[in-house]
Amino acid sequence: MEHHELSEQEAIRRSSLKELENLNVNVYPAEAFAVNATTEEIREQFSLNKNNFQEISIAGRIMTRRIMGAAAFFELQDEKGRIQIYVKRDDICTGEDKTLYNTVFKKLLDIGDIVGVCGYAFITQTGALAIHAKELKVLCKSLRVLPIVKEKDGEVYDAFSDPELRYRMRYVDLIVNPQVREVFIKRTKLINAMRDFFNAKGYLEVDTPVLQSIPGGASARPFITHHNALDIPLYLRIANELYLKRLIVGGFTGVYEFSRNFRNEGMDRTHNPEFTCLEIYVAYKDYLWMMEFTEQLFEKVSLEVNGNTTAKIGDSLIDFKGPYRRLPMLDAIKEYAGVDISDTNEEQVREVCNQLHIPVDKTMGKGKLIDAIFGEKCEHHLVQPTFIIDYPIELSPLTKRHRSNPSLTERFELFVNGKEICNAYSELNDPIDQLERFQEQTKLKEKGDDEAMFIDMDFVRALEYGMPPTSGMGIGIDRLVMMMAGASSIQDVLLFPQMRPENK
Repeated sequence: MEHHELSEQEAIRRSSLKELENLNVNVYPAEAFAVNATTEEIREQFSLNKNNFQEISIAGRIMTRRIMGAAAFFELQDEKGRIQIYVKRDDICTGEDKTLYNTVFKKLLDIGDIVGVCGYAFITQTGALAIHAKELKVLCKSLRVLPIVKEKDGEVYDAFSDPELRYRMRYVDLIVNPQVREVFIKRTKLINAMRDFFNAKGYLEVDTPVLQSIPGGASARPFITHHNALDIPLYLRIANELYLKRLIVGGFTGVYEFSRNFRNEGMDRTHNPEFTCLEIYVAYKDYLWMMEFTEQLFEKVSLEVNGNTTAKIGDSLIDFKGPYRRLPMLDAIKEYAGVDISDTNEEQVREVCNQLHIPVDKTMGKGKLIDAIFGEKCEHHLVQPTFIIDYPIELSPLTKRHRSNPSLTERFELFVNGKEICNAYSELNDPIDQLERFQEQTKLKEKGDDEAMFIDMDFVRALEYGMPPTSGMGIGIDRLVMMMAGASSIQDVLLFPQMRPENK
């Protein structure tokens, strides 16, 4: 972004900066400012009876101010909220020099400037909690005007509410819409709760490569880059599954990773090309065990994040307390689409899509055709947590065949509020079967499916050394945060979502 032409207000602020410098006021000081209290601590713990918080050192932004001659009030905002500051000229100035108040505070400081205040807590004549400033120190001069939210007669105006501006300038969004922070606090609580759950069971958190020579572990279009030193193309990972399963081959019983994944695909309210995923693999388990594990995990996460097992998403109240309904995929299609596609071939499924007016193209194999029917006719019905289980084999190239029906696989996806947030398998550990599945994916790629999987011969070699029976699961963290926080768009739970470059 090129530097913009200064507005009138911005020009005034730069002029104020020059005047402050002429007065030898360092508005970008190097030394630390020792903070010993937050606005939240003072609000929650101050007591007239205890006479506490009498030596406060606090810092934050000036958000409003009211000058009354030789005294003033301003609101200071820190990470935990706002509090009133009372400034009396004779208290913060020494001797006859009243410059600090008359010129610096009254004329040259602005809303948005960051200051440090030393003083004591008290109750004003109107019964409000405030800090009486004994010292005032400029810590940073703001050169841009904040879009301060204003209210009059119950109406909000001048709000910083345009979604594109909020996502593009999240730093401003966090200043003027501090409630936005709660979403990201919940996000951290959610990840910490999951990590605690896994660690308590003795599973090991690991790191696997982001740059991969073969993008594996999912059906997706990758981002491509180039490694100059090795002079080879590399891909940003679309999943970390195949590396984590290599670690199970190596002898770890349980491994997990919170990974940043990248898929060069569309963007909408539930998709971002860069996203966070949790993947976990546990040896000697199957997908039936993993379903119970998932119910326990989501119940714990909901309790940690929201204090109970429910979350409000739009008009729906979602209950994450288990057990969840278990519905085979083909039964779901029969229930919601009214068609039975068991024992059908690719052309017959394609004809069903045409009858149901579901758009398809010639690059789509049987698996993608079935997935199209399910996505169009079933997903939106799955509001309360529901395990869709036993996927057709064409949809699941890394999954073990079903123990009682070889045309199906031991796989489930968890759907909540019509969206998939979790995908899990009894992992395929037969190297011969795995190679054949990879080869089927190659045929799909030759038909033009640019999301079909690559063959990873090193992964096949790892399986040939022997991988114990294993269950694995991937969870879309961003979508899960959306649900736990009641957010309607994935951009609302990403601090810095991907945006088009700004127009010059």
